[in-house]
Amino acid sequence: MIRVLIERHIAESLEPYYEERSRQLLQRAVTAPGFISGETLVDLSDPNHRMTLCNWRSVADWDHWYRSQERQGLMDELVALLEREEKVTILEQS
Repeated sequence: MIRVLIERHIAESLEPYYEERSRQLLQRAVTAPGFISGETLVDLSDPNHRMTLCNWRSVADWDHWYRSQERQGLMDELVALLEREEKVTILEQS
């Protein structure tokens, strides 16, 4: 199992739109092969800094979802709401 940490910074005043789009993205990820679980967290010192932590069966499963047309289509809408490009970190328990 791997964990994927996705960090995003939402542009000011676009939080409600971001919430709706990111929820759709996570709902679609749930149906992707290899998806185990996921949660979204808010940085208490910066409410526009959001993190999604999700568990995947393998790097291959994550990569398949990450590069999928479905995710890319949803991200096209989400990217317009961000201050900067999302940061993705793939983690493994040691």
